[in-house]
Amino acid sequence: MKPILTVNSITKQFGTTPVVSDVSFDVFPGEIFALVGASGCGKTTTLRLIAGFETVETGSISMGERILADEKKHVPPESRGIGFVFQDYALFPDKNVLNNAAFGLSRKLPKKERHALALETLERVGIAHLHERMPHHLSGGEQQRVALARSLATQPRLLLLDEPFSSLDTGLREATREEVRDVLKTYGISVILVTHDQEEALSFAERVAVMNSGRIEQIGTPEEVYQCPKTVYVASFMGRTNIIETDIKNGMAATPFGPLAIDYPDAADVLLSIRPEHIRIEKHGIEYREKSSARIVAREFKGHDFTYRVAVDGKHYFVQTDFQRHFQVGDKVVLKPIEAVVIKEND
Repeated sequence: MKPILTVNSITKQFGTTPVVSDVSFDVFPGEIFALVGASGCGKTTTLRLIAGFETVETGSISMGERILADEKKHVPPESRGIGFVFQDYALFPDKNVLNNAAFGLSRKLPKKERHALALETLERVGIAHLHERMPHHLSGGEQQRVALARSLATQPRLLLLDEPFSSLDTGLREATREEVRDVLKTYGISVILVTHDQEEALSFAERVAVMNSGRIEQIGTPEEVYQCPKTVYVASFMGRTNIIETDIKNGMAATPFGPLAIDYPDAADVLLSIRPEHIRIEKHGIEYREKSSARIVAREFKGHDFTYRVAVDGKHYFVQTDFQRHFQVGDKVVLKPIEAVVIKEND
């Protein structure tokens, strides 16, 4: 399958500060692709380069065989066939829902036809019944759907979403995210989502690119970037983890919690990533005698699970269990590693 969008080694800097450095990726037809990273990593600038709101300095952006941007060419945003949903939704406060949704449609179409197309799109995103309301009479989730409808009404080949759920409260964010994803998959449209929320990226996208300091450190499926991180940054940003430096000998890695069989060649100074859910925790009993110095120093209860911070030989590690595994701060425990991923060897 040929990609609908190809981003090839693009760079951008503001003044002397590089913001996007040698970024490359493809987006395929019907795919939801996420750019995820901490604030200031360059993900929104990358999105704006694709949309045409910023100009590339080196590299190129193309849709199919059509070059949208390179060092000599810059197609304006309105001519790219790309939709954009802004973080603040950017609705017109003096226009009702219907007129906001119809705004991007060609003025060559009769007003009646523009409104019919806009109303159809509002129906598909589930808010046609609100077509006469003004934006200030809408909830955050409803405003987001209006912004989405406005972009979808023009039938873009690619839709860009810039932190679209960040202004919603936690409960509404999850429900809205699922509903919007269903709408987008129904349309079969290609999507690039920008977010700093790793959970959002993992649950919403089919492939994820993790950005750090203007560069992409890893691209893969949500499962790949979470379970098999290639760098310490990816391992740490995509969820809590325990980074441990160790040696591997005869297929065994030494950890603070005991030896762990691992499928990796013998090597010294290897970095392991062990997720909190990949450590088994047990109450210290007489059968362990003095083999363990692990002690609970903090705990977080999140309804469906516990996360414990455990001190072992002066260092702290995270362990996650289901809601039935109760331990208290101060309890002496025994930790056992279940699995780990080798990130890289220290240079």
